[in-house]
Amino acid sequence: MIGPIEEDPPPWQAKGDRERDPDDVSRMQRRQQNRRYRENHPEQNAATRRKWVDANRDRVREYNRQWRADNLERARELNRESARRAVLRVQKEAELRANARERAKRWRQRHLDAVRIYQAQWVEQNREKVRGYYNDYYRTHRAEISERAATRRDVDLEPMKRARKAWAERNKDRLAELQRTRRSDPEVYKAQLEANAAARRLKRRLRGAGLPPKQLHPATAAERRANEGFAALYFGDPEISEHVRQADILTEALTKHMIDNGSQMRAFAESYAATRARMGLPAVSVEDTTYARAVEFVLDHLDGVELLTSRDIAAAVRSSKAVVQQYERKYQFECLLRTVVAHVNRHRTQLFVEAEIENRARLHRGLPRLESEALVVRLALMEVAQSLRTNRLTLADVRRVTCTVELKVILSAQDPAKSETRLLGRWLQ
Repeated sequence: MIGPIEEDPPPWQAKGDRERDPDDVSRMQRRQQNRRYRENHPEQNAATRRKWVDANRDRVREYNRQWRADNLERARELNRESARRAVLRVQKEAELRANARERAKRWRQRHLDAVRIYQAQWVEQNREKVRGYYNDYYRTHRAEISERAATRRDVDLEPMKRARKAWAERNKDRLAELQRTRRSDPEVYKAQLEANAAARRLKRRLRGAGLPPKQLHPATAAERRANEGFAALYFGDPEISEHVRQADILTEALTKHMIDNGSQMRAFAESYAATRARMGLPAVSVEDTTYARAVEFVLDHLDGVELLTSRDIAAAVRSSKAVVQQYERKYQFECLLRTVVAHVNRHRTQLFVEAEIENRARLHRGLPRLESEALVVRLALMEVAQSLRTNRLTLADVRRVTCTVELKVILSAQDPAKSETRLLGRWLQ
C-alpha cells in the first residue's frame, strides 16, 4: 500500500527542517514580496529610498558608522576599490581630453584658412569680450607687460625718440590739454611754481657770486634703468658684497683705534718727525705717519681682510679721518665749554674787576664801552685756551662757546628781570 504523497517543501524551509515558526514564515514571505516589488518598480523605490534617507540622516550616519566598526576590513577594501576606480576614471577623462586636443590641433593645422576666418569673425562679433580679456590680462600681468615694453624701448632708443617727437608734433593740442589737466591740481601747480622760483633764485645767487650756472645732465628713463641694472649687478655679486663688508670692518676698527689711542699715536708721530728733523732727513707729515702706524697696527690684529687693496685702505683712512675729526671737534667744544664755565665761576670777582679796568681803558682811548659779561667771557676764554687743544674748532664753534657762557653768566645775575632784558638784547644783536 502506497502512503500519501508529500509535497515539496516551500523555498524558505531548509532541507531537514520541515517545521518552522509561522511568524518566521510570514516574515520571509513579506520579504519576498518586497523584493519583487522593488524589482518591478525601481524608480519609485529609488525615490522612496531618497526621501527616507533625507528624513533620517542621523540614523543613516549611525548605521554606516556601526557597519564600518563591525566590518572594518571590508570597509577598507571597498575604499581601496573606490579609490582605484576614481584614479582610473580621472586617467580615462584626461586621456579623452588629450586625444580631443590632439585631434583639434591636427584639424587646425590642415584647415589654417578656415581657422583664421573663424577667429576673425569671432573677434568681430565679440569685441567687448576681447577687450575684457585684454584688460583682465593687463591687470594680472601689469609688471611683466611694463617690463617688456621698457626693454623694447631700450633696445631701439633712436626710433623710440623719433616716434615720441613725431607724436608730440602730431598731437600738440592733446599735449597741451594734458599739461593743463596736470596743472589744474592746486598742489601740483604750487609745487611747480616753487621749483621754478627756487631755480631762478639759485641762478641769481650763482651769477652774483661769479660762479658758473648749475650744470645738469638730464638722464632718460632708459639710462636710469641701465644704471639700476648695473647697480643691481654690482651689489648682487657675493664676492663684491664680501669685499665691501671687509672694507667696512677695516674702517670701523681704524676709527675706533684712533678715537681710543689718537693722542698717543700723534705723540709718537710728532716725536718721530722731530727726530728726523734733528737728523737732517726730509720732513714727513705727522698726520700721515699717525695713520700709517694705526693701519699697520689694525691690520695686524684683524682676520679675514684678504680681499682689500691699497685703494680700499686709502678709502678707509679718509673715512676714518672724517669721523675722527668730527669726534675731536665735538670733544674739544665740550671740553672748552666746561672749562670756561668753571673758570668764570671760580674767578668771577677777579674777572669782573679786570673787565671794568678794560672798559675804563677803552673809554680812555675813545672806544665804546662793552658789556661786562662779554668782557668776562673773552678774558676767561683767552686764559683757558692757552692750556687746551683747540685745533679742530672753527670760528663758529668759538662763537657758540662765547654765547653759551654769556648766557650762563647773565642768568646767574642778581636781578632776574634785568637778566631777561639783557639776554633778549644779546640774542637780538
